[in-house]
Amino acid sequence: MKLRNAHLAVVERNKVVDYLLNSAHPDNGGKAQFFESLGFSVDVPELLIDALRSVAQTGEVVEGVESSHGEKYVVDGPVSSHTESRHGPMVRTVWIIDRGLEAPRLVTAYPGKE
Repeated sequence: MKLRNAHLAVVERNKVVDYLLNSAHPDNGGKAQFFESLGFSVDVPELLIDALRSVAQTGEVVEGVESSHGEKYVVDGPVSSHTESRHGPMVRTVWIIDRGLEAPRLVTAYPGKE
């Protein structure tokens, strides 16, 4: 199953800069090191933003849960950096479609299982 309204997927710049690519963030848990090893950097966050949107559009929903905040989806897919022309390693992304809205919004992303 594909993520509903994936073409509208929102990846907030501050989520990428201040969290996913920030090794000093207390909840980062190695995410920055993982994404940096793939060629992504805080200097050009748009590359990771685009890659995560691509996962939203091409990846597979592996879990969906309805909550009081909206619909939460876990989507797995390969992530590729600008330095790779092939599919990169698998990532697990978590998206929420907030109540009353249509666009999925990225909650987090981390290394997936190969």
